[in-house]
Amino acid sequence: MDVLVFGAGSLGSLVGGLLARQHRVTLVGRDPHVGTVAAEGLTVDGAVECHVDPDGVTEVPPDASPDLALVTVKAYDTDAAAAALADCHPSTVLSLQNGLDNEARLADRLDCPVLAGTCTYGAMLEEPGRVTCTGVGEVVLGPREGGQSPAADRVGAAFDEVGIETTVAADMPHRSWEKLAVNAGINATTALARIENGAVLDEPASEVAAAAARETARAARDAGVDLSDEAAVDAVHEVAAATADNTSSMYQDVLAERRTEVDAINGAVAERIDAPVNRTLAGLLRAWERARDRR
Repeated sequence: MDVLVFGAGSLGSLVGGLLARQHRVTLVGRDPHVGTVAAEGLTVDGAVECHVDPDGVTEVPPDASPDLALVTVKAYDTDAAAAALADCHPSTVLSLQNGLDNEARLADRLDCPVLAGTCTYGAMLEEPGRVTCTGVGEVVLGPREGGQSPAADRVGAAFDEVGIETTVAADMPHRSWEKLAVNAGINATTALARIENGAVLDEPASEVAAAAARETARAARDAGVDLSDEAAVDAVHEVAAATADNTSSMYQDVLAERRTEVDAINGAVAERIDAPVNRTLAGLLRAWERARDRR
């Protein structure tokens, strides 16, 4: 399979690197990382180890025509990803992004199946040309509207072939909202408190994370997706326990003084329902961003 990864940061480089063990992969990202990959290859270490030689470029090649475009950019760059991919006509697109509505925004611009996905692999881009797998998780993917599709089966088979733990699911709307509950509970809480994921299992962070997850579950039900408060909180606890030593992606953004994805996570919940906890978390992170000219 010919795979183009649009957004070769931590997660994109990890998944792209694992796929490159069997498939032709092009990593589209920023220098000096992709330049190092092009010159020296990509090293994956940590819980999974390999050295592979994907292509590394800063823009989508004009002659690209990938079987799969894997989108791993931040949610606020989704429109730019759609515009860049529109010219290369991928056969299938899979979003492994955080936040709501990314798949719909991609589908509005692209004339191909757009799959929804979640990924619980931990990844950190340690230096140009090297990404660390901080924990083996699972990729779950399927049609964004739910149900089954040949495109999802093909992508799932390609992931299975390289040993990525993968589930092709028919209930992606439910799984996407559950993922949002996990991110709403863990990401903003850890970013503001500057704690690792496992710390949200204990007070006082645990109640903040649980309240944010319960509000997200209420927003899901308001959107017609059956996600209970208990299931949302349980999902937060399961992910926090499984990734206890990990630094969440939003905490990584704060440490690097980058813009966060809070608008597409906690902000998205607060836009849909009266959600005081998510609104407060989003407001605090937006204030932090504004003070650093990141928004």
